Amino acid sequence: MTESPYPPGARIEVRDAEWIVRTCTPTPIIPGTEEIRDGRPVPGTGEMRDGYRITAVGASEFVRDEDAVFFSGIETVERMRPEDTILEQDETPRFAKSRLFLEAVLRRTPLPQTEKGLALADRFLLDPLPYQQRPAELALKGLRPRILLADVVGLGKTLEIGLILAELIRRGRGDRILVVTPQQVLEQFQHELWTRFSIPLIRLDSVGIERIQREIPAGRNPFTYYKRIIVSIDTLKNEGKYGQHLEKMRWDAVVIDESHNLIGETSLRNKLAKLLARNTEALLLASATPHNGDSKSFAELIRMLDPAAIADETRYSAQDIGHLYLRRTKISPEVRDQMGSKWPDRGPSVPVRCAATAAEEKIFEELTQVWLAGDQRAGGPVVDAKNRLFPYTLLKAFLSSHVALASTVGKRLKNAKESREIDALKVLQGLAAQVTDDDSAKLAALVGRLREIGVGSRRDTRVVVFSESVPTLEWLKKTVPARLGLKDDAVEIMHGGFSDTQQQEIVERFSLADSKVRVLFTGDVASEGVNLHRQCHQMIHYDVPWSLIRIEQRNGRIDRYGQEHQPQFKALILTSEVEGAKDDRTVAEKLLDKEATAHRSLGTAEAVTGEYRAEREERRLIQDLLEGRTVEESLESNAPDDFLAGLMAGVGEEPENPEPPRANVPRLFDSTEAFVQESIRTLKLLDELDDDGEMLAFEPPKDLIHRLSVLPSSYLRTHDIRKRMKVTFNRALAQRKLDEARKTKTMWPDIAYLSDLHPMVDWLTDKVLVRLGRQKAPVITAEVDGTTFLIQGIYSNKRGQPTVVEWMAVSGPLEALAVQDGEMVEVLKAAKVDSKMINTGRRLDLEPLQQLVKPAVEAARTHLEKRRALYDTEVVAPLDAYRAQLSEWRQLTLDGVHVSQRGRKEADVRETVDEQQRLLDSLQTTGEPLLRVLAVLIPQASDSDAIKQGGH
Repeated sequence: MTESPYPPGARIEVRDAEWIVRTCTPTPIIPGTEEIRDGRPVPGTGEMRDGYRITAVGASEFVRDEDAVFFSGIETVERMRPEDTILEQDETPRFAKSRLFLEAVLRRTPLPQTEKGLALADRFLLDPLPYQQRPAELALKGLRPRILLADVVGLGKTLEIGLILAELIRRGRGDRILVVTPQQVLEQFQHELWTRFSIPLIRLDSVGIERIQREIPAGRNPFTYYKRIIVSIDTLKNEGKYGQHLEKMRWDAVVIDESHNLIGETSLRNKLAKLLARNTEALLLASATPHNGDSKSFAELIRMLDPAAIADETRYSAQDIGHLYLRRTKISPEVRDQMGSKWPDRGPSVPVRCAATAAEEKIFEELTQVWLAGDQRAGGPVVDAKNRLFPYTLLKAFLSSHVALASTVGKRLKNAKESREIDALKVLQGLAAQVTDDDSAKLAALVGRLREIGVGSRRDTRVVVFSESVPTLEWLKKTVPARLGLKDDAVEIMHGGFSDTQQQEIVERFSLADSKVRVLFTGDVASEGVNLHRQCHQMIHYDVPWSLIRIEQRNGRIDRYGQEHQPQFKALILTSEVEGAKDDRTVAEKLLDKEATAHRSLGTAEAVTGEYRAEREERRLIQDLLEGRTVEESLESNAPDDFLAGLMAGVGEEPENPEPPRANVPRLFDSTEAFVQESIRTLKLLDELDDDGEMLAFEPPKDLIHRLSVLPSSYLRTHDIRKRMKVTFNRALAQRKLDEARKTKTMWPDIAYLSDLHPMVDWLTDKVLVRLGRQKAPVITAEVDGTTFLIQGIYSNKRGQPTVVEWMAVSGPLEALAVQDGEMVEVLKAAKVDSKMINTGRRLDLEPLQQLVKPAVEAARTHLEKRRALYDTEVVAPLDAYRAQLSEWRQLTLDGVHVSQRGRKEADVRETVDEQQRLLDSLQTTGEPLLRVLAVLIPQASDSDAIKQGGH
């Protein structure tokens, strides 16, 4: 198989134009040419590929800044040889053109595969907390960035994901990104990634899809039209619409939020996740409840990340998956130490007891004596054995509200067939109808508590009220405003019946400081992933879920990183004097206390019951109640498996180092701000630029506007960025503007923080690169002893990813040109190549220098080839370690298989091993190094004779 001759950064000529290679990957094997073993195609000497798929950006005049994809099998692609580099004199003041060009090359060159340190950890609009950087550290350690991020609710998983994606982008491994989230958090996730990291995602919610269908040609794959997309899993799992498109797509990185929803072999979500896992290099799964208590199901999730991590799905240890899994709680030492005042400890969960009214007591009596009496009831149970859980459905509905009870009874009557059950339902229906709003003890208590915490027409206090019942929510929305003197627009309601865009709009309105909304009545659709803490620290459970997981998920909406006030929780507890009645003290109050205790002692309550899923927790509890157990006995009898409990409490040792390692990132300029400012001054790209020392404001040029089209549409629309753009390097100003935006209807700050990943910085970098002529290198007069060639050397793997990047300075006598000790950046600093330089403009005779280009390139090539073995050792060591793990996994997997099943199992194992071996082969350094002459430094008193002798 021919190795890739087009590594990232290489300059190529295609269609009589010059392009800079971004990525280069082999095209698929041509069917029929691959070697077949045991009926399966495997790599071999017989395989043929139709060239390479090359993504590039235009570098010459007529294609400048244009993105393009070329296939070497059908295009004539010529790589530009370093020996043919033409030297030219830089006549700009302070050699600005040359310095900018060198910085742009440094920025554009991806960090190599061997660089595991963090490059951009402190470059974004967020607190540089090491605990939030640990996931990026873990992801970069692996052969591929594939991890399950399982921090508990509220620690900032979105920020942790943003940091990982940023590091991948800097390494040239984050060009194509797909983020999959629940529909209610689409805009929230998109907002965080843009405002914090300058990573734009195209949102494909129902409105976004309609817009895209208007903008792209009919029949086009939307996943090829846009490079970075965020979409809800419910939209994406539509096989009819997106199945064929997804099947053909390759991604650099896929993020799946709330990934616990993927578990289940036959679910569409599970099939989708497996498809995406196969078609991406980086896979980031995120969930605060990462497994369902079943070791086999959890093993299935882990195998999406690494097929060879677990040999026996029934027996494995935390150590087996330590390279793939990270979980911390609020009481983890590193988290606790770094939080300080950024996240106040939560207040107690306060039960507010509400004595049932006379009308409600009648219902308690009916439920106790008729529905919950079971075999003790004269005439036997109202329902048969297969419906034995239904009485508790009625009880829970009533503990929510009489309205919820009436709705549940009404639905049941439509399908009930047994006369005994029908008669009993009609009695309940009649009793529920007799309860008026004024007879509701919980409603009166809710209104009282809302007044107590300061909710009113002229007050700013906000509160979120949770209920499991949609009828209860709708009733509260109708009755509460009048009792508090609130207008209708001061109260919002949200539940699963709302569309994705409606849910996003409601969450946004509740989060804005200048919004009129004071009370949000919501169902548990808001209990996963939604940020409700921006303007709110008060929560009331109108009814309490019979699940510790659900209680904690609800509490996590306001008890999360970034909360400025102590979160306050109250729960309405309906009590009864009826003998034997199962009121809220029976279950809800006890679960409330148990969740609070577990949160204080363990940092999470999710492992207490050993069920790990809210629905299973509730079902098990009801079954135990039916068998006569108390809540306490139920919790004690369902102690979790030690291994799974350990995973839920946290995994891995506390880090030895105070912060993750930092990458060696070569830079010529002291900061991104210095690079941008000098680029703007030198290239004169922006007309009528306003610069007040803190902010830059300007009308973006057309080619920059084109790049801005990938920004969030609501952001572009809100501030009309295409006409007037405002940016800043001042982190305090940017944060203040972001905070102000959250207090208004816009949500989007009018001044953007210019991180290293901002499209404007990317645009300027490309502008600098294309200003130098085709295959040209500048000559710079500097404080060097002799002529010094600055040469970039890159080795790549079969995927076109750099495995080795070396920045060389070649100098010495003509007959003995050699690479100096120290990297290029050190040489530049020693030569005082900086903004204080003076360019006299003295004309140079470049012909003698030109004669030295070829021998300088040969010296650099010889140097790289001599060091190839050293480079290979560094690259191959982790690959060999995984090969050994793969061999051990193969043996352990087959050892536990019965002889009767061994044939099929061996085939599956062989397929996995072959697939992983192909992965390892693709990550190994291959082919010749790419060499590029970047610039030449000559002594300030240089003359042609000195140049001929190499400056010595």
